[in-house]
Amino acid sequence: MPSNEQIVHQALGRIEAGYVFPEKTAAVDAAIRRRLAQGEYGGLDGPSLCEAVTSHLQEVCPDKHLRLLWVDQPQSLDPADDDKGRAAFRALLRAENQGIRRVEQLEGNIGLVDVRWIASADEGAATIGAAMQLVAGSSALVVDLRECRGGAPEGAAMWCSYFFPDDQVHLNDFYERSTGATRQFWTAAHLPAPRYTGRPVLVLTSSVTFSGGEDVAYTLQAHGRAELVGETTRGGAHPTDRHPVTEHIMVTVPTARTINSVTGTNWEGTGVVPDIAAPAGEALDVALRTALERLGA
Repeated sequence: MPSNEQIVHQALGRIEAGYVFPEKTAAVDAAIRRRLAQGEYGGLDGPSLCEAVTSHLQEVCPDKHLRLLWVDQPQSLDPADDDKGRAAFRALLRAENQGIRRVEQLEGNIGLVDVRWIASADEGAATIGAAMQLVAGSSALVVDLRECRGGAPEGAAMWCSYFFPDDQVHLNDFYERSTGATRQFWTAAHLPAPRYTGRPVLVLTSSVTFSGGEDVAYTLQAHGRAELVGETTRGGAHPTDRHPVTEHIMVTVPTARTINSVTGTNWEGTGVVPDIAAPAGEALDVALRTALERLGA
């Protein structure tokens, strides 16, 4: 079992090698090593170490994706098995119905899709399409992202694609540090269910909504395709890789940044601000009233 000092050294190495803003890594490294030298991490158990280091990382660099995470399930430490957390995320999505918790038809022919994770565009496409097929005949749609904690950029683009008429909408760009390249995301040309256009779309948000969920909310809002109802979101906009440090500790390193094609920026550190503010527990009722108003009911 590596010592806390070895764990911190290895995590800092990953951050230095991969963090999307390399100019910030020196300050991060110096701050954490100073605390390490002062013995602040010496007697901590694994979960406490993760909590402390994460807090100190974000004091220096307030990036909510920059973290040490404790995981209960043991993970492989073989370098050949380090796929940046992708296999674990795919397994989670399979266990969580590709992130879709429920689909309903509510009074007034208003559809509701409750999304907890943003699935990848390959494995998640059929399930996302099935959900959108079920609400295809509704007069208005509520997309509930209040408990959505993240997901895949490609999946966020697929979700957004349903709400535009064709493949001609430039959604956003992702700059990746490892390649120095910027990847464009556009609406998809082909989808497994009908597009949802010409009707009101309300997106529910909360202080829990994070990362990929924020991507969908921010993108639809910026392009004027949805009204957001609820609370300001957590504010994490940087796509992230996960690397095991021990069998139970991983370091998450943001390796890219999002650039919205409309705003030229993103929601990092600020969160996505709703159009209609409401406590999370009341957001659905507010959205339903708003949908009926938009429909003239």
